[in-house]
Amino acid sequence: MSEAQKTAGRQDAGPSTVTGADRFFRITERGSTFGREIRGGFATFFTMAYILVLNPLILGSAKDKFGEQLDPVQLTTATALVAAVMTIVMGVGGNLPLALAAGLGLNAVVAFQLAPLMSWDDAMGLIVLEGLLICVLVVTGLREAVMHAIPQQLKQAISVGIGLFIALIGFVDAGFVTRIPDAANTTVPVQLGSTGTLAGWPMLVFCLGVLLTVGLLARKVRGAILISIVTMTVVALVVNALADVKTWGLTTPEWPDKVVDAPDFGLLGQFSLFGAFGQVGVVTVVLLVFTLILSDFFDTMGTVVGVSAEAGLLDEDGKVPGLGKVLLIDGAAAVAGGAASASSATSYIESAAGVGEGARTGFANLVTGSLFGLALFLTPLLTIVPLQAAAPALVAVGFLMMTQVRHIDWDRYEIAIPAFLTIAVMPFTYSITNGIGAGFLAYVLVKTVLGRAKEVHWLLWGASALFLVYFAIDPIEQLLGV
Repeated sequence: MSEAQKTAGRQDAGPSTVTGADRFFRITERGSTFGREIRGGFATFFTMAYILVLNPLILGSAKDKFGEQLDPVQLTTATALVAAVMTIVMGVGGNLPLALAAGLGLNAVVAFQLAPLMSWDDAMGLIVLEGLLICVLVVTGLREAVMHAIPQQLKQAISVGIGLFIALIGFVDAGFVTRIPDAANTTVPVQLGSTGTLAGWPMLVFCLGVLLTVGLLARKVRGAILISIVTMTVVALVVNALADVKTWGLTTPEWPDKVVDAPDFGLLGQFSLFGAFGQVGVVTVVLLVFTLILSDFFDTMGTVVGVSAEAGLLDEDGKVPGLGKVLLIDGAAAVAGGAASASSATSYIESAAGVGEGARTGFANLVTGSLFGLALFLTPLLTIVPLQAAAPALVAVGFLMMTQVRHIDWDRYEIAIPAFLTIAVMPFTYSITNGIGAGFLAYVLVKTVLGRAKEVHWLLWGASALFLVYFAIDPIEQLLGV
């Protein structure tokens, strides 16, 4: 950064209190500005605010072993509260633009795998237990050591795979890509739109949003992603008011009857730490917690590395700054999510949208967390931003993360094959964890067949062994009779 730029940054910082914030979060040092951090915080919130709708929908639609269902309003409050608190904690404690909220995939495990076997209190208790065990792994240094044991180019492949994955999420959320029903009796699993063609006003909003976003990015317009989200939300509101739209999906863009509503904290503290042991037995609990830990562990690892790499924050050895604190906060978020009955909270790859807006520090998290805090009282406003207006940001971020593919040496099969499998498996299986597992196993295998097994860090051997168990969990359960 030139001296003139540094001077300009100091002038923009304003009074001494702001300068203190600049120093604390190292905003100027990382080549950012308060304006970029604020825009990034807004962009991250708008690209992940869907969880405030989706998490209550997933958890609220399931019944536990005793036929009980969780209240959607209370779930919305719990989801927003955990996201607000833990995102701010990550910003202050970890100083990364990495927002946290209830994890997609993990909430589905809670709703459709844990709840049918036990009460909701017992299921949330397992989430708390999982988070506590992850914190132990962090304190002992094992979680950070695993991350440092991964070769740099495999980390970059993780980032690329996440880029493709997040782009696919955008396409799927908008309905641009849909799954072909099994009744079609075809070998093609997905298709364009719902019928093989693009149709409907919501799809037009999404397509226009993608074109607007990439156009603004190509012109290097500041705030491109946020401008696109806000603009297309306004367009969606107008379209919904004037056109006959049958459905927008989860969120319909229409002005609510009331803007402010009181939060309901009724689910906070409703968990039983060891109740599940009496419901399903020790062996089943161990396997369930193992699955939760493995999913959370490597999803977070991929997300932290991917977002940090996109922000240019990795050091020359490919390490994340302050990784120990970041991972401990992420583990604490899982505990908080379970304790609030919001499911396990974890780091969000959608944070890359904020990075795309220029966020480089935890100051952006203060903005994102504050918006989640406001969402506690402004729940009706969550219905305004449809997925079709927010999803183009995910597609654009996918492109930005994909550019790291140029750093992978495709002529070296020992890294190229694991990298390819990491990149391909993530979007094709809709799971960051699966992609990392495939890459780890391939890396260990290729190194071994090349007679270079000694070059593989022992922690990668251990992680790969765990992934073997992870991928073979069904036959293992059958063998154990659980």
